[in-house]
Amino acid sequence: MYYLGVDVGSVSTNFVLLDNKMNVVEKLYLRTKGRPINVIQEGFRILKNKYDGAKILAAGTTGSGRQIASAIIGADAIKNEITAHAVAALQADEDVKTIIEIGGQDSKIIILRNGIVTDFAMNTVCAAGTGSFLDRQAERLEIPIEEFGDYALKSDISVRIAGRCAVFAESDMIHKQQLGYNESDIIRGLCEAMVRNYLNNVGKGKEIKSKVFFQGGVAANIGMKAAFENALGFEVVVPEHYNIMGAVGAAIIAKSAAEKAGGSRFRGLNLGESDLISSSFECEGCSNRCEVVRINENDNIIGCFGDRCGKYNKVG
Repeated sequence: MYYLGVDVGSVSTNFVLLDNKMNVVEKLYLRTKGRPINVIQEGFRILKNKYDGAKILAAGTTGSGRQIASAIIGADAIKNEITAHAVAALQADEDVKTIIEIGGQDSKIIILRNGIVTDFAMNTVCAAGTGSFLDRQAERLEIPIEEFGDYALKSDISVRIAGRCAVFAESDMIHKQQLGYNESDIIRGLCEAMVRNYLNNVGKGKEIKSKVFFQGGVAANIGMKAAFENALGFEVVVPEHYNIMGAVGAAIIAKSAAEKAGGSRFRGLNLGESDLISSSFECEGCSNRCEVVRINENDNIIGCFGDRCGKYNKVG
């Protein structure tokens, strides 16, 4: 018997299965590639092959695609990323006071006091502080992103890279290459620039206290972890399941929701074989003229999104 969490983001879609003690027994990290419906079905097919016949007692969704995921899977809970990440962190360690989360699309800071979220902030404006920017630079330097952190730790010199803007940062990196700095020094400078960007924008005005959890895909970069520790002056902890914490939190929240409701709305792992089609139309019911997205499963409407008045949206 398991609890399912699904985190649909712009870069990756993550799935987790938790046991009765809230331990992770299965996790999937799949690239979204702009096709959330397809990747959800792909994840379900993988899970069905491994867990066919298992009972899913509850399911929860989070991430930017949480509404569409909820309609498809029949979620018991639909929660924003702030809540999901906080719940997962506190499950892992109740002493956590600050969460630094950097994903592919955005970055967040979550302030916790006595097990409660007291403040948070997000950066969704500039790519310079996100994982997608690191991916771009790794591609340009022809270095696997998995090795970026190792390169940074080999450096003995801190090269100052402009980090307030993705365009300026890339131009500055090219300039430093032309001056003769080696790749390790430039990558270390890039990590430090991203940390400055984060602390000056996302973390501005926030009291960052230890214990700090570093979550999201970028936490795999040991160069970024070291840069945060140098800037803050204390240890930054990367939890075991750092890259799927949103999905873990969604599963934990779903467990409570299903127990409170007396049962689950989850529609089963067979959804991977369903014929799911999305279409859109413009509602002419009022002057808002909302653009509505409709999801059909085997010719039956299972969800609509985008309306402002709730006329079509029957989910969450």
